[in-house]
Amino acid sequence: MASKASGFSYLVTLVLFLVSSMASLEEVIAAGECGKTPISTAAVSLSPCLSAAGNPKAKVPPVCCTKVGALITTAPKCLCAVLLSPLAKQAGINLGIAITIPKRCNIKKRPIGKKCGKYTVP
Repeated sequence: MASKASGFSYLVTLVLFLVSSMASLEEVIAAGECGKTPISTAAVSLSPCLSAAGNPKAKVPPVCCTKVGALITTAPKCLCAVLLSPLAKQAGINLGIAITIPKRCNIKKRPIGKKCGKYTVP
């Protein structure tokens, strides 16, 4: 009888371990550079920044600054992930210009000095 109880105890422990492992795995999968938001969704949210991302002299629209500031606050690595994404390349985003948008928006808490591809956040 003792071996039946220990076998059952082992089985319960194994099931609990597997369930907790699966929950941890879901968290890891869901928590990318942009948290639970897909990079493509984050990229689309930055569409008001398109003109400023292609022209260093273009005035950055206030709505773009608001969105970039919020993105930097909630998921600092997300902006770089968006700028390096295939979607940004397809849209013709110039990374060297786009990386200057946080500074052009005068965002104080931007990740100054962080690398994004071959560029550094000014």
